Amino acid sequence: MAGYVYIVTNHKRGTLYIGVTSDLERRIYEHRECQTPGFASKYGCRQLVWYEEHDSIRTAIQREKSLKRWYRQWKIALIEGFNPDWRDLYYELM
Repeated sequence: MAGYVYIVTNHKRGTLYIGVTSDLERRIYEHRECQTPGFASKYGCRQLVWYEEHDSIRTAIQREKSLKRWYRQWKIALIEGFNPDWRDLYYELM
């Protein structure tokens, strides 16, 4: 089963939330609709600005754990290398 690591934010260079899922479109929809309580909902992180697909959920989880240990500036550089304008990529998934 494939896995995805993703970053959602509330605005450009705002609060960042890193997550992992096997169904990216469904999970981002849940963030957008605030369907799950927690950090992302509390801080309004609803815009998908970065994601990465992995062959297995296990490798996606490993990558998520690694990214969560990164410095904030490294995460911003990762996002801006993939999505320099900080577009909401959710609409490109559909």
